[in-house]
Amino acid sequence: MLQERAVELGRLIGQSDEYKAVRRANDALGADADAMALLRRMEQLRQEAARLMDGGEQPTAEMERELEQLLGQVQVNPLYQRMIVAQENFDKIMMQVNQWILEGIKKGATSGIITLG
Repeated sequence: MLQERAVELGRLIGQSDEYKAVRRANDALGADADAMALLRRMEQLRQEAARLMDGGEQPTAEMERELEQLLGQVQVNPLYQRMIVAQENFDKIMMQVNQWILEGIKKGATSGIITLG
C-alpha cells in the first residue's frame, strides 16, 4: 500500500506545474551551448579547486578570478535565471509536500485506528 501511494504521489508531483516548469527551464538551458560551456567550465574549476584543497593547497587567485567571471556571465543569462526561479518554486512545493507527509506521520503515529486503504 505504501509503495502504491508513493508512486501515485510521484506521478502527481511529475504532473505539477512547478515540475513541468523545471523540466522546460532545464531543457532550454541545456539547449544553450554557450551557457552549457560556461557551466561545464565552472564545474571543472570547482573540481580542480576541490582536488587542490583535498591535497592541502589553496585554489589559485587566477582560478578564483575565472570562477567569479564565469559566475557573473552565467547569472545574467535569462535561461539560467529562469532555471533558478523554476527550481526554487519546485523546492518550495517539495518542502510543503514533506511537511504534509510529516503531519500525516504524526497523525498516524498517534492514531489507534488501522486503515487498509
